[in-house]
Amino acid sequence: MDMTTLLKKPLQHLSGSGIREFARLAQEKEGCISLTLGEPDFNTPANIKGALKNALDDNLTHYAPNAGYDSLRKAIADFEQQKGIFYKPEEVIVTIGATEALFAGLFSILAPGDEVIVPVPAFSLYESIITMCGGKTVRLDTRDSGFQIGEEQLRAAYSSRTKAIILNSPNNPTGAVYTEETLDCLHDFLKDKPLFILCDEVYGQLAFEDYRSFPSYGDLKDRLIVVQSFSKPYAMTGFRAGYLLADRPVVEILEKVHQYNVVSIPSFVQAACEEALSFDSADMRASYRRRTQYVCDRLEEMGLAVRPPDGGFYVFPSIADFGMSSDAFCRRLIEEEGLALTPGSCFDGEGYVRISCCYSPAVLEAGLNRLERFVKNRLCI
Repeated sequence: MDMTTLLKKPLQHLSGSGIREFARLAQEKEGCISLTLGEPDFNTPANIKGALKNALDDNLTHYAPNAGYDSLRKAIADFEQQKGIFYKPEEVIVTIGATEALFAGLFSILAPGDEVIVPVPAFSLYESIITMCGGKTVRLDTRDSGFQIGEEQLRAAYSSRTKAIILNSPNNPTGAVYTEETLDCLHDFLKDKPLFILCDEVYGQLAFEDYRSFPSYGDLKDRLIVVQSFSKPYAMTGFRAGYLLADRPVVEILEKVHQYNVVSIPSFVQAACEEALSFDSADMRASYRRRTQYVCDRLEEMGLAVRPPDGGFYVFPSIADFGMSSDAFCRRLIEEEGLALTPGSCFDGEGYVRISCCYSPAVLEAGLNRLERFVKNRLCI
């Protein structure tokens, strides 16, 4: 008997990560340079590792409170308040990365057939979680609007089945930050709609300039779920730590999902997270800014259209002039030049490719030299 037929049907058609697929193809190609993964090349800062070691030595290895230690929740609330985002410690849940926070939010919101608006290009994780929760992804395409959102687009995407919208700024993969015009448009359109607004803020601390994030609209706090991660700004990807913020009545429901799903995150990891909140990511941010600017300069020299990112460590150039899909472009690039990028199709961003700048300047230069050869051979520059 084929027991897979008894599994949930949406899961049977769920595809694996395209990002991981192209990272795997790079590993299988001898000498291939991979600019695929968003894995910071920095090591975790010494003070954060020290806090983890001290916690272990102090035997902080027992069960922690479901939502996290009070000291960490207070530190998170204080940290967010500095950014104009106001939540009480009891409105914080410490999670297994941003992924669990997103899952807890969407699982709590969605019934079968409910819709979630996702501005695309977007991280593919969103659609996968929506599918696992029985929902439907409604794509709001931003490719022709400079990766910004307007009222007409929102009206076209919204329906009576809409239960949530996901906002990600700075965005993965585009690096775009929502402008004041976009934020005000979103606020004006969403303020009287009965839906949740999930704000994925994981790249917020890597924005190159000061910017306003959507959760600063305090009048919408009752419908906001703010998602954050320790992975990117502190080079803590392996710690699998993040948190969510929500209004007290909502967070009490989300905590039940969190409790029955994972219980809590490891006790000693929470000590490292509390220490991380005192770390200044300015040097990392400046390094990523230099790298992304170098990549954009090289791409423009090659004749590729690219919008410089406002934050994060991804660059998202257009390949529309090549007459092939982004998947075909990236497969040929691996085969012919030994360079792996991620197709835009992995993010519902066909016509583009994503270049990760989480690699040393030397690796970036070598990879772009290979891309330049490939481009010249195709465009006869």
